[in-house]
Amino acid sequence: TERKQAEAALHRAYDELEQKVQQRTAALTQANEALRAEVAARQHAQHTLESNEARFASIINSAMDAIISVDSHQHIVLFNHAAEQMFGYNSVEMTGQPLERLLPAAARAKHADHMQRFGETKTTSRTMGALGAISGVRKGGEEFPLEASISQVEANGLKLFTVILRDITRRKEAEERMREQAALLNLAREAIVVIDAAGHTLFWNTGAERLYGWPVEEAMGRDMSEQIYGTDQTQREAARRVLLEKGEWSGELRQFTKDGQEIIVESHWTQLRDAAGHHKAKLIINNDVTEKKQLEAQFLRAQRMESIGTLAGGIAHDLNNILSPISMGLQMMQMKYADEHAQKMLGMMTTNVNRGADMVKQILQFARGVSGERLALQPKHIVKDLLKMLGETFPKSIAVKQQLAEDTALVLGDATQLHQVLLNLSVNARDAMPHGGTLTLSLTNEEIKPSYSPIAAVVPDAKPGFYVVLTVADTGEGIAPDVLDRIFDPFFTTKELGKGTGLGLSTVFGIVRAHEGFITVESKVGQGTQFKVHLPACISPATVQPKPARHDTPVGQGELILVVDDEAPIREMNRAALEAYGYRVLTAPDGSAAIALYAQHQSEVQLLLTDMMMPVMDGVTLIRTLRQLNPVLRVICCSGTAGAMENPELEQLGVHRILAKPLNAETLLRAVGQVLSKT
Repeated sequence: TERKQAEAALHRAYDELEQKVQQRTAALTQANEALRAEVAARQHAQHTLESNEARFASIINSAMDAIISVDSHQHIVLFNHAAEQMFGYNSVEMTGQPLERLLPAAARAKHADHMQRFGETKTTSRTMGALGAISGVRKGGEEFPLEASISQVEANGLKLFTVILRDITRRKEAEERMREQAALLNLAREAIVVIDAAGHTLFWNTGAERLYGWPVEEAMGRDMSEQIYGTDQTQREAARRVLLEKGEWSGELRQFTKDGQEIIVESHWTQLRDAAGHHKAKLIINNDVTEKKQLEAQFLRAQRMESIGTLAGGIAHDLNNILSPISMGLQMMQMKYADEHAQKMLGMMTTNVNRGADMVKQILQFARGVSGERLALQPKHIVKDLLKMLGETFPKSIAVKQQLAEDTALVLGDATQLHQVLLNLSVNARDAMPHGGTLTLSLTNEEIKPSYSPIAAVVPDAKPGFYVVLTVADTGEGIAPDVLDRIFDPFFTTKELGKGTGLGLSTVFGIVRAHEGFITVESKVGQGTQFKVHLPACISPATVQPKPARHDTPVGQGELILVVDDEAPIREMNRAALEAYGYRVLTAPDGSAAIALYAQHQSEVQLLLTDMMMPVMDGVTLIRTLRQLNPVLRVICCSGTAGAMENPELEQLGVHRILAKPLNAETLLRAVGQVLSKT
């Protein structure tokens, strides 16, 4: 029994042991499986880590920017391929080296301070959002500009700093070139503007600021077309169409400045395109030619006046030839017919002939000027006298002002004619201000130097020297540009029929020219007009011969006079007047016939009365020829043009008198009597 009990206990113990072994084996198997799974997981993690590290290294080394990581002691732990190329070191050389090795000595202290403050931040990870410009040092010692961003990461109590660097040498060089180019563009006199496809201003140089008046801050980013071109965009649109078609355009444009002043520019437009050929912007270069255009217009007006003056002189000559025999014939008829009715009719006819002669005289004053008596006079006195008259006669709505220089120089001139100049200009100014305004008369001294002068460049009569400038300025309606070119033309007027002859300004022009001066005009519609009369300043006063006392008309004693004129009516009327007063007369139609007649009657002819402008042979040639035959022959010249009367050769040839056509009998007879009475 005990044996059985022992065997049973042994069997139970065996079963329990086997059960425990099985349990242990199962536990070991489970643990082994878990270990194998853990090993597999660790192997997978290691593989993944290695793969990620390889991928990370590949990314880091393929980056275009330099990537450098440093530990908390600022020692390099990562130095990618781009960093190697940028600095010239390999990663083996730089691993473990201090980061400051890559910085200029002057920047190291600042860098250390920056990194310390950055490392003391409480955030475990931070990226520097703003890129900062720093400098680096290559292996060869060359400094170069860098752009940097920095981040920090803290893990397990350790800090890691990573910096991404970009070499901006080329960008800095490009920026420097752009600054230099911008500086050069700002030095340019021309206005240089770049406008994008939407019309907004991308570039506005200093020249544009000077020309238009808008500072760059006001112009940038704005569409300035309405301000610059005003409401009329016709010219701009025409230029834009050509630009789109041909890629460039050049021409003249009318534009406006900030203060509303109209200007003219020479403009060149160039189309700017992107790499794909699309319209990107347009480059506009504008050069202000407003003054140039004004000077050109004045020059053209001066040339026009020269031509018209020549034409007017010829017309005046012909009119004088027509009026001379009429005037002389009427005077002789008045002497012959004494009854009241005849005298009344002849007087009326004489009055109208004299009116015609006055108009011819004004044309002559325009063409060349009719010389009057010249005195050294103070123009200030003329202006003051005129101001008194204007104050009494001009409407109260017109304020008359004066600006007279204290040291105004003298001028050599005819006071009556200069008074007429100022009066004509003042009356025109009054008419230009029907609703009132301001008339200003000014006197100043001015010097035109021998070197280049804008006035001398466009006014042929402007010679170097000192001038007295008489200015008549009004605030009236102004003169339209198309009218401005014609205001000095004889018989041109914008006034209503019967309110003007059109000779006012042409007379002014002629008188000023006769005084060896010149006149300029500036006008803006709606703002007013300014005339400037330049008269040569007189250095020393001139003496004037006193007028001869008036005597009765002299009578001839049968003296033989040779009358030469290509106009038959003038010859015959001169003959009639001379013969009526006791002279004998020979007539010739030209110089050649006169020489032939003189050769036949040389011993008898005591006086030559000749016209200056004749076909075949003119008066000067005739006188020169007869002087060879008789050096003491008395000579009187007649001319209907001022140019012929002012011929300096006449004095050299010993001409005794020069008479202006149209002649009347009294003037002719007095001149003949005075010349013949000289011994």
